[in-house]
Amino acid sequence: MIRVLFVCHGNICRSTLAESVFTHKVNTLGLADRFIIDSFATSREEIGNPPHYGTVNKLQEKCIPLVPHHAKQITWKDYECADYIIGMDTANIRNLNRMLKNDPDGKIYKFLSFAGSNRDIADPWYTGDFEATYRDVVEGCDGFLAYLRQKEKI
Repeated sequence: MIRVLFVCHGNICRSTLAESVFTHKVNTLGLADRFIIDSFATSREEIGNPPHYGTVNKLQEKCIPLVPHHAKQITWKDYECADYIIGMDTANIRNLNRMLKNDPDGKIYKFLSFAGSNRDIADPWYTGDFEATYRDVVEGCDGFLAYLRQKEKI
């Protein structure tokens, strides 16, 4: 099993969107039995809250099932069990490294790096642009799947 953790600041917008989109892609490809997919926050601000209505609406619009979820903060125990910890932006990566002992096992990645970009996925909590975030998440998921086909031979 490949354990993938998507991480953003609050775990209600970008990381939950990525979790649902990636889960949908994996299921569509018939690879669900190869993955454990989850999402987390670096902060404690939204702990226990459901996904943002903008995330829910965007997934409904795209006919992608929402993975049931309530925000939670990543811990060292999560790090130890994970294969890939994927942050949405530079601040997430900085916070993940601070929280997770500077990533001693090399598990932390910036999402769009899998698509050959160093861009951040903008936080729709601030921008209100869930469509742009969705497009970036799809780009990241497609790049990550291509990476996994090479590295993990899925």
